[in-house]
Parts: sequence; structure tokens; C-alpha cells
Amino acid sequence: MADRKTADLVLTGGTVLTLDRGNTEATAVAVADDRIVAVGTDAEVTALAGPDTRVVDLYGRTVLPGINDSHLHGAWLGVLWPGTVMGSGGLGGGEAAPALSTPGERRAAIRRTGDLVAALGITSYTEPGLGPGEDAGATGCFSSGVLDEYIAMANEGELRARVTVLRLFGELDGPSTLADFEAGLATGLPSTDPRWLNVAGVKIFADGIPPMRSAWTHRCYHDGSSGHLLVDGGDPAEREANLRRMIDLAHRAGAQIGVHATGDRSIEVTVSAMADAIAAHGKAGRHYLIHGDLVAVDVLKRLPELGIGLNTQPGIAVMTAPWLAGALGDEALAGAWPLRQALDLGVGVCLSSDAPVIEPDWRRWIAAAAEWLNEEGVNPDLMLKLLHCYTVTPAVQDGAESWKGTVEVGKVADLCVLEANPLTVAPAELPQVGVQMTVVGGRVVFEG
Repeated sequence: MADRKTADLVLTGGTVLTLDRGNTEATAVAVADDRIVAVGTDAEVTALAGPDTRVVDLYGRTVLPGINDSHLHGAWLGVLWPGTVMGSGGLGGGEAAPALSTPGERRAAIRRTGDLVAALGITSYTEPGLGPGEDAGATGCFSSGVLDEYIAMANEGELRARVTVLRLFGELDGPSTLADFEAGLATGLPSTDPRWLNVAGVKIFADGIPPMRSAWTHRCYHDGSSGHLLVDGGDPAEREANLRRMIDLAHRAGAQIGVHATGDRSIEVTVSAMADAIAAHGKAGRHYLIHGDLVAVDVLKRLPELGIGLNTQPGIAVMTAPWLAGALGDEALAGAWPLRQALDLGVGVCLSSDAPVIEPDWRRWIAAAAEWLNEEGVNPDLMLKLLHCYTVTPAVQDGAESWKGTVEVGKVADLCVLEANPLTVAPAELPQVGVQMTVVGGRVVFEG
């Protein structure tokens, strides 16, 4: 239950949702240095307090593992906030976003996001796409320079959240070439502490999105088109071959692969290519589909055995459902974002925000997930599943489940304290439950 090391921080008198395999509950937790050293009763945990220990009475509040937003564009969020690409149901005002052109501007954007996520109980996030493919990008928010600033901040101890990065060797939401991808993959990785900054793999844009008629689909859009792969090639067959080659190259290099794929056809090809790479070279990395709007159930059934995850955004699903129906029809919408089937099949589902497309408040998007599932009222079992999708499963996506993602002795002290127990409220009420404290690596980075 406890390590006898004197604690630096003790949280007592509340509810601790460990989210471990048994979803164990406790009333107190103790931290020494950057680790959890005790989880248990108030008496067991306060026994580790010494004269210099900070003891916090929770007064019934609830401790969770730190929240992990596994798809969040940190530098872009820092530039746009409090603006987002999508406001309350519609696109933003159309103003040009300020461009990041200097190291100071990049660092300021990352710091601003660090402050924002700390106030939301977020202790980890994934920057899904930074690299040379965007060095000439209009915003500068996804460039190699942003990655350089993350590296410098990590090495200087300035990050307020743990960051995972996928490198990008094509354009954001745009084309990529096999030659650029192969050259980028051959470049060296930075020297950092991977527990603070982990350049884990690569991001590939397979296609676009259904509302823009750029997702590659079996159905035709109302104009008769069906989208296409964004990977460069002279015809559809060459595009597909190049995508498959990219996936094979990255897999053999041991890189994690995150593929933006929204159309059912692009998802089928992506999963087939990953399966072929795994069969040929063995399992490597924690590959996953990003968004997966139109993923078919027969494809979902393959994912658990292959170890392929699904990273999806219920907030975007709720907001854009009418647009998808307008592009592909009500029948396509009826099968879109099959969250319930994915959870029932044991797919490794991560819920995320894609901020600043929408805001990074995970409480809203858990509520949106329940709305998508047509679930109302207090439902502790459902809430636990959705909380796992923002904590435990993202740690698996990060390849870090051995040291973060749950409140257990020996794991890093990444904690989120809520003013009420989320298992006792309806999902629609969760956004009104305040974040009271955020702890990252044993350090308090936010107090409400």
C-alpha cells in the first residue's frame, strides 16, 4: 500500500479514483519527489507526513489521474486562445491567425497553453504533427521551429505538462510525398527526457474530412465525387501504394504511426497497411487512427488484435454531424463515429479535443460523448469508461502505461483534483464540476 518515504504532499479526506484495473477507490494519496508513494485510507497515508509535508484536506473532493489530451495542437492553441476554429456551432470569424515566426513567439504560445491546460487538470498532451512539412506554413504553428522550442523548454525544465510529439513530413491537412517522408524519417531524433518530451513517431494525412468532401469514401458525395488520398501519386493506385510504403517504412523504423483518416475507404487501406507491416515485421509502436469518422464496424473488430487504437473527438462529432449528413446523407451519419461499438469491442479508444479546433475542456467532451451515446443521468460505469479514455488509454497510446495514467504507488504524481466526484453526476453536469488542483510530477501547477 505505501512506501515508508516521508511525503512531500499528502491529499487526504476525499475520494481517490485510481482508475487502476479494479477501479479501486481510496480516500488519500501521498507524493514524494515526483512519485506516488501511498494510496489508501487517511490514517495509512498521513502516517507518511513529516514536519515539512504539505497536507491538503480535500473536504470530500475527488482525485483523478492527470488528464491526457491525446490530440491537442499546443502551439496553435496558444496563439488562438481564447479563440477556436469552431465556435458555438459554426466556424470562427475568419480573421487571419497571428503567425509564429520567432523562438520567443513560439515559446510564448507553448507557455500560454501550459497555463491553460494546467487550469483544466491536463497533465499530458500530444502535439500531433510538427516538422519540416510545415516550415513554410502560413501560421508557423506546426513547424520544425516549434519542435525546437519544445526541445529547449523540456531540457530547461520549463514544460508544465508532459508532451508527446508526432513528426510531420508533409503539409497539415494537405499533401505529402514518399520522398519527403523517407528523407524525414531518416533524420535523427532529439535528445530529451522522454517522460517530459517524447518524439514518438510520425503523422500521416491520408485524407481530409467529409464536410469538405475530401474524405476518401465508398459513397459518393452529392456532387458525384468520393474524395481521394492526400498522399502524392499519379493515380489512386499509386497514391495507395505510396501510403502503404510510408506506413511500412515508419513501422520498420520503430516509429509510432498516427494516421489522419476519416473516410471509410482511407481507413480500410490504413488498417490493411498497418496489418501488413505488423505481419511482415512484428508489432512495433502504438499505431492509431486519428478521427476515424466513418470507420466501419468490421474494421473496428480488427483493431484490438492488431493493437491499433482509435483517437476520436466526440465534441467535433456532435458539432459537425449535420455537416456530414449534408455531404453524404443520413445513412452515412447513422454509422459515423461508432463510439459505442468501439468501446464494446475493446478498441483502445482515446477521447481528445483537437484543440484549438474546439476548446480543450475535457469535461465538455466527456459530456458530448455521453450525448453521442444517447446516455443521460448518473451512470458510474459509463463515466468510468469515458474517464479511462482521457487517462488510462492515452497513457497506452503514449507507450507510458507502466509509469503514468493511474493513481498507483510507483507511478508519477500526475493528479487532477475535482470539486465533486464525477461518478455521482450526470455527464451533462460534468462541465460545471470545477478543477481545484493540478499536480504534475509532484509539483502543484494549478490551484483553484
